[in-house]
Amino acid sequence: MSPIVPKANGNELRDAWLLVNSRPMNLDALYSELTLKTNAKLVLVVLDGLGDIATRAQNYLTPLEAAATPHLDQLAKDSAQGRMIPVAPGITPGSGPGHLGLFGYDPLEFQVGRGVIEALGLGVELQPGDVCARANFATLDAKGIVTDRRAGRIPTETCEKLCALLAAKIKSIGDTEVLIRAGKEHRFVVVFRGKGLEGPLTDADPNREGFAIPTVKPRDPKNLKQKKMAKLIADFYKAALPILAKEKPANGFLMRGIAHQPEIPLFVDRYRLKPACLAVYPMYKGLAQLVGMTKIEGPQTIREQFARYVAEYDNYDFFFIHYKYTDKYGEDGNFEAKKKAIEELDAALPILLQKRPDVLVFTGDHSTPCALKGHSWHPQPVLIHSATSGSDKLDRFTETGANSGSLGVFPAKFLIRLMQANAKLFDKFGA
Repeated sequence: MSPIVPKANGNELRDAWLLVNSRPMNLDALYSELTLKTNAKLVLVVLDGLGDIATRAQNYLTPLEAAATPHLDQLAKDSAQGRMIPVAPGITPGSGPGHLGLFGYDPLEFQVGRGVIEALGLGVELQPGDVCARANFATLDAKGIVTDRRAGRIPTETCEKLCALLAAKIKSIGDTEVLIRAGKEHRFVVVFRGKGLEGPLTDADPNREGFAIPTVKPRDPKNLKQKKMAKLIADFYKAALPILAKEKPANGFLMRGIAHQPEIPLFVDRYRLKPACLAVYPMYKGLAQLVGMTKIEGPQTIREQFARYVAEYDNYDFFFIHYKYTDKYGEDGNFEAKKKAIEELDAALPILLQKRPDVLVFTGDHSTPCALKGHSWHPQPVLIHSATSGSDKLDRFTETGANSGSLGVFPAKFLIRLMQANAKLFDKFGA
């Protein structure tokens, strides 16, 4: 039936009425209006890069399908499954967009530079105007060509030594202060603190071996602050590369995610849930901190993370538990190691289940297929277990099973809303 449009002299009232009534409903506002406050506990377990693809070389199995996961299998019998698109069909996400989607923030609306995330995760207290860059130590040949983007995944101790060396010799560039912080393995962060700086910039990273380090450029060619920042990056390379020239294998470095900190609504305001983060790697702590989650420091293994969750159970409403190794071994193309990483998490699962939450979710932030040795656009599998999830009558949690699950294929930004619904945190909409 066509809508009844009020009569008016002229077209002004008609046009205004059509404009107002053709606007899509603001879903975030609706969700907020319907949100109830209860004592429900929600847990999101993210196996980074969990999703994979079945290939002939892998005997048409994914690591998740090949892994022995008795505890996940038991949960699967009373759970709903599906697949999630992290950003949009065909788009391969970085870890930042992947996790922001899981936290319910549209990654196309909230774009955050990787450097900012990493800096926050390493405990850097950012100031307004700071520009941050995520960096990897790398191996360069005599012609400056990148031969290893991760310098053989040097140990964290070597990274700390090299960062201390750079920090001692490069304290500033012109009137801009330079802060250098070591991360895990080959990763580190550089923060530029001064006046008139802004991101984002293009990456000083070819994103594959066999190419030289590209020169960074402003994303907006007319932005004078970005132009100044691009020159600072170039000057930093001129100062830093000679210092590393005789180091092996880390005689160079790459920089990406060069940006400043955006404004993002806090998790507790958005969902009325008090959130906590249990992660080992700085970047994921930074992502959690960006949306206002409390970083629970200390645990270094998944068993320790689950045990700490049990200890902190009464102190928070929402727990984000991050597990890195599925992504790490996917990027290495190591099928067997990725399978074993899944098995190790499954073996530790009884610890978490000592305090079973009202809603328990297992998924990835994206797929990292071993065949591709990197992130991909393939939808990641997701399992939701709750008293209201129902059973999809699936015996295991796998990509193949998830394809037939009741959740279907949906954007990752709606996962947190499904968790809230499963926890009975929404009032009824309409009469």
